[in-house]
Amino acid sequence: MASSSKDLLEAQAHVWNHIFSYINSMALRAAVELRIPDAIHKHGKPITLSQLADALCIDKEKSHGLYRLMRILVHSKFFDKVTISDQEAYSLPRASRLLIRDDPLSLVPLALTLTDPAFIEPFHHMSEWFRDDCPSAFITTNGMDHWEFAAKDEKWNQRYNEASGADARFVGSLLVKECQHIFEGLKTIVDVAGGSGEVVKALTGAFSGLKCIVLDLPHVVARMEGSENVRFVSGDMFEFIPPADAVFLKWIINAWKDEDCIKILGKCKEAIAESKINGKKVIIVDMVVDEEKQPQEVTETHLLMDVLMLAHYPGKERTEREWAKLFATAGFKNYKITPTLGVRSIIEVFP
Repeated sequence: MASSSKDLLEAQAHVWNHIFSYINSMALRAAVELRIPDAIHKHGKPITLSQLADALCIDKEKSHGLYRLMRILVHSKFFDKVTISDQEAYSLPRASRLLIRDDPLSLVPLALTLTDPAFIEPFHHMSEWFRDDCPSAFITTNGMDHWEFAAKDEKWNQRYNEASGADARFVGSLLVKECQHIFEGLKTIVDVAGGSGEVVKALTGAFSGLKCIVLDLPHVVARMEGSENVRFVSGDMFEFIPPADAVFLKWIINAWKDEDCIKILGKCKEAIAESKINGKKVIIVDMVVDEEKQPQEVTETHLLMDVLMLAHYPGKERTEREWAKLFATAGFKNYKITPTLGVRSIIEVFP
């Protein structure tokens, strides 16, 4: 059936929109690198274009470029546009306040790392990956997986740890604010692949007497300093997880294929086996995909993240049914999903 001109033009617009959608990420990266959110925040009130250009030390000949960059970012809702004395000015909505570098919950390291060329390049090799025998397009691109890459490149390892730490601080603050009941009664917790330990630092600050261990690879914890309630341990989660009342896994399971997830969960089960408390469990912070019930924006984030997993790791984002199958196969009897962390949920898994 022949398409009308209107249908063809709508199809073209749809194709163009997706071809150019990467520019949203690149525009956001440029804003973060230029420190535009910091400049507006420091100004203390809405800032005009000329004031912003001066604050950023941008040549006046390029002010038209700054205007156009701000225009797309206003459209993307990273900045608000207001009028002051007949002049357009910009202010910060909530999203851009997370892009202020010295904000306690700043996501700047995450934004810069996930838009870094090292993160983007594997997508240029995905078609090649579909025809080779590598577990991920990242390996197709680099000849090694993420963990090997980080162990060999100290700058990338530091950058990746900073990104993980930023997300952990964000999650940790919400856990102690909204989810304290999940941790009540626990005396010991192991944070598996917990990086710099930002989550357990938040937890030990909220729960007096709680003792925590951060387990991670040698190159991750090599320079980490513990405290009275937080201890860093070098190790491999596939080999051994220290015993505790609970094992905490944030953004870990999604990076692995099912067989590996079952092994990790098996080690988690062994770690809590000797606990004497009634509420011993594994606590997972991760995505639960539900295309039918979740808002479109949440589903889109889940699906985008799933393709990121496809490009970078052997893992994937899972539906509740897929999670339940993993838990049952690993020998757990029950689980509870609490969708209180935006695009991620808290999953409590009980032996």
